[in-house]
Amino acid sequence: MAVMDAQNPLLGETTCGTLLQKLQEIWDEVGESDEERDKMLLQIEQECLDVYKRKVEQAAKSRAELLVTLSDAKLELSTLVSALGDKSFLGVDTVKASGTIKEQLAAIAPALEQLWKQKEERVKEFSDVQSQIQKICGEITGSANEQAGAPAVDESDLSLKKLNEYQVKLQELQKEKSDRLHKVLEFVGTVHDLCAVLGMDFFSTITEVHPSLDDKTCVQSKSISNDTLLRLAETVSALHEDKKQRLHKLQELATKLTDLWNLMDTPEEERRLFDHVTCNISASVDEVTVPGALALDLIEQAEVEVERLDQLKSSRMKELAFKRQVELEEIFAHAHIEIDPEAAREKIMALIDSGNVEPAELLADMDNQIAKAKEEALSRKEILDRVEKWMSACEEESWLDDYNRLLSMFKMYTPVPLCREKYYHGTTDADLMDDNRYNASRGAHLNLKRAEKARILVNKIPGMVDTLVAKTRAWEEDRGISFKYDGVPLLAMLDEYAMLRQEREEEKRRLRDQKKFGEQQNTEQEPIFGSRSTPARPASTKKVVGPRTNGTPGRRLSLSASQNGSRSAAKEGKRDSMRLAAPANFVAITKEDAAPHVSGTDRSPASP
Repeated sequence: MAVMDAQNPLLGETTCGTLLQKLQEIWDEVGESDEERDKMLLQIEQECLDVYKRKVEQAAKSRAELLVTLSDAKLELSTLVSALGDKSFLGVDTVKASGTIKEQLAAIAPALEQLWKQKEERVKEFSDVQSQIQKICGEITGSANEQAGAPAVDESDLSLKKLNEYQVKLQELQKEKSDRLHKVLEFVGTVHDLCAVLGMDFFSTITEVHPSLDDKTCVQSKSISNDTLLRLAETVSALHEDKKQRLHKLQELATKLTDLWNLMDTPEEERRLFDHVTCNISASVDEVTVPGALALDLIEQAEVEVERLDQLKSSRMKELAFKRQVELEEIFAHAHIEIDPEAAREKIMALIDSGNVEPAELLADMDNQIAKAKEEALSRKEILDRVEKWMSACEEESWLDDYNRLLSMFKMYTPVPLCREKYYHGTTDADLMDDNRYNASRGAHLNLKRAEKARILVNKIPGMVDTLVAKTRAWEEDRGISFKYDGVPLLAMLDEYAMLRQEREEEKRRLRDQKKFGEQQNTEQEPIFGSRSTPARPASTKKVVGPRTNGTPGRRLSLSASQNGSRSAAKEGKRDSMRLAAPANFVAITKEDAAPHVSGTDRSPASP
């Protein structure tokens, strides 16, 4: 120390050396002993050591604090890097390996500041995502209004992976929210349509489920909770069931209306007033979409109309029943089935007056009778058609007989040509007309044509009868009953016709033989007495005789006297009287018309 002070004698500064030197001077002046001086110096040296020791301890403490700070900084750096999941953060490894403590602290500080800033941003992102997740979950569970405050963020894991997981969850929830919202809107639309069809107030119905479901609320603000969806589904189900019940009731009323209308022959104008009721008589529940189609007032209106028609039906029952009886009688008449209409009407009156049968049951029974009558008429149709053809052929046969008879009478008053034998040996009327054998005016020409057709039709009569007999017998065997035509067995009619036809053929053969014999005698007498003079004819006017009546009773053949009695005799008398008259549609030929066509030189009538 003395050396140091000696090296700086001129510094003029107070140092340990100068102070020790000043102390030596004082000790010299005082005369302190060496022991006291040594003791004092040791004391001074101990005090200096204590000062240095305190300084060292302070320096060591400061270093320890810096090391702790550095360690905390490194730990926090590592924690932030781990929490953020950014293990590739630049400068972390270099800070750990080089530089003094303060240099290391100086190097860590910017990294920490950057990581803190990144952490704050990441925490904000996590908070936003978790808040949205919490909000959507609250909307789904229906507790959105009960949740308060931002969700707590777990700062120990702020990695992008964790953030992506939250974002994926948020997207799933957003999709679920969108699906739920779409489903809610579908339910709301269904409720709206059902309320329109049922005539109900949509606003009050939908707000009973949740106030946010009315049309005034924004779409994104509508409730999508589980409870809302459940109540919407229940509401839709209840409305569907109500619609189903109302439609069933309305269809029953529409069916009753239709039955009553058909029963009472209600005019079309009156039926159109309830087209809005009957238009859905066969519609399914989903097909009824017209607003107000199932409203309660409409159903009540239909009920009132059904009740009114029920009361009206009772008063019109007799009229309706007699109307069906007339229809039934017409069917039987058309099918040529004999019934007792007076007894049937009396029975209907007795049933209605007694009140022992329901009007609907009576009409239904008559409808069944009509259906059976139609079925019976249908089964008889083929045979009846053949009967009609047969009877028409018989009429033509009768006409042809009358025509031939009148033609023969006409020839008696017409000059006979020399070659008249040709007519009696198979010459047709057409040949006679072409040869100018007798007059053929326009009306006579039509008669000739009809006669030719009648001959063809008459030749088919035997086949018609045979087929008709076979069909009738097959029908009777199948049904086990006799086929009657206006109360007369058809087979008996056909048998009588066959017998009469045979008798008529025999009569024709007899007349032909008799006529042939007479002609032979006339031929033998002509060379002796000359040709027979033509007697004078009474003047006649052209007249068209009307056709025969086509009524069935007049057309039906008579049976034997044991079956039909006086009716057969009267019919035969009528037929005989009709045969003397001109045939139907036959045009009489006058002498004046025939004279120009007979010969170029008329013969003078000679006395017999």
